[in-house]
Amino acid sequence: MAREGAIMDGTSGVVVVTGAGAGAARSIAKRFGRAGWRVGLISRSRERLEDAAREVEAAGGEALALPADVADADAVMQARDRVLERWGALDAWVNGAMATVVGPVWDITAEEFRRVTETTYLGYVHGTLAALEPMRRRGRGAIVQVGSALSYRAIPLQSAYCAAKFAIRGFTDSLRAELIHENSRITLTMLQMPGMNTPQFDWARNKLPVRYQPVGGVFDPSVAGEAAWRAVRDGPRELWVGSSAVEAIAGQLLAPGLMDRKMARSAWDGQITNTANPHGPDNLFEPAPGRYAERGRFGDRARSRAAIVDPRKARAVAAATAVGGLVLAALIGRAKAA
Repeated sequence: MAREGAIMDGTSGVVVVTGAGAGAARSIAKRFGRAGWRVGLISRSRERLEDAAREVEAAGGEALALPADVADADAVMQARDRVLERWGALDAWVNGAMATVVGPVWDITAEEFRRVTETTYLGYVHGTLAALEPMRRRGRGAIVQVGSALSYRAIPLQSAYCAAKFAIRGFTDSLRAELIHENSRITLTMLQMPGMNTPQFDWARNKLPVRYQPVGGVFDPSVAGEAAWRAVRDGPRELWVGSSAVEAIAGQLLAPGLMDRKMARSAWDGQITNTANPHGPDNLFEPAPGRYAERGRFGDRARSRAAIVDPRKARAVAAATAVGGLVLAALIGRAKAA
């Protein structure tokens, strides 16, 4: 499904990024700004959106701040319409908005589960629907879902978030088959991300008595920017980002029962810190106060570079290696027989 996209013909394009006020999505918006793209920025906090817009323009792009709650489908459509009115086209859409509640299932209320689902899953559905309408008319485009290794391997204390990411993967796979059925040139990519050094660990609703932290390797949000750029440029089915994401996904595919037991111990304890939870304002129902930007409090641990793996290519290499091994074994066997 080759796409005659804006990157492929060497010109700048138009992209919308949801969740762009802070965290990984803000890094994604800046990455497109550095390439000279026009970037529509969707988030609830006008203050943070305006900060992000200034950064996109300082990087070399053009920005349009679009305050909206992605849980509100009408608001997302209206933001999309403003982009089309301003720039006349839509080349790419990146869904990156998220919310979560941290704690055991039995400590999370039905209302909290509903809100995480409305933002982290239905927010992606709303963004995808908004993008599909003009892209299908035009016959091309790129949609990117910022996913997680947790869309394959769920961990304790993150049931609401993991469920939403699993749902995104199911929705995306179904839509991809439908686009293939109609021979569409719209590409659809899911990024399976590792733990990131973002403000979510300070503003998420946390039911634990202590602060929580990412499990395993931690990566700088700029890694997400590069992965999203590559997804729009190349249009792969999925990209697995960072060694910890690759390991989690591969482990789940190969030995799910073993991973259940491993996660019960290491992923629970690994999220726990020794710092008391201040139980300050969170961002579940309203934007958290403060001028949060891209990065959180784990800069001393965050890696600035990450392997970005296209699993299709990895499977091809693995298959070639296996076939090569069989051929070599057969040749050795024949040589011994002779």
